[in-house]
Amino acid sequence: MNFLEERIVKDGIIKEGNVLKVDSFLNHQMDIALFEQIGEEFKRRFSQEKIDKILTIEASGIGIACVVARYFQVPVVFAKKSESVNIDGEMYIAEVESFTHKRKNQVIVSKKFLSSGENILLIDDFLANGCALQGLISIVTEAGANVAGIGIAIEKGFQVGGRMIRNLGYHLESLAIIDEMDAATGKFTFREV
Repeated sequence: MNFLEERIVKDGIIKEGNVLKVDSFLNHQMDIALFEQIGEEFKRRFSQEKIDKILTIEASGIGIACVVARYFQVPVVFAKKSESVNIDGEMYIAEVESFTHKRKNQVIVSKKFLSSGENILLIDDFLANGCALQGLISIVTEAGANVAGIGIAIEKGFQVGGRMIRNLGYHLESLAIIDEMDAATGKFTFREV
């Protein structure tokens, strides 16, 4: 069992409907020492890739992406979930559906922050049905940039997202893949990788 799987077992809470709460250490309150381990592990797993920028989606991917970016010494760009007076000029826009929030959002990235030919590492906290990743991939593609890799902290292996993204040929690395979780018993089954 790796460091993230151990933390999920210790502090993760399984809710009905295949919802995993990790808000005490990953996406509401953030354990920066854990994020450092995550950053170091993604650097190891993507060490053969040339990375120019990291792209994530607001909000819970931002903290992880920032720590990972320190290891690659590159900037972080995050897709915003709503237009704001702070975004000006041309934008890349994709529609994504959130598994957790059960709603669709448009995500927006200013065209001035992604350039043709750049190698982009996508980072996020969760992968369930893959909609957020598909949106980020479409933005990178529209920019003429390359998806150099995808790093996910926690993948719900019993949902379609991971399989779908891998079948598209992307280098996807998930630090913890949960194949089963039971709200009644609080037990997790992790995929051996």
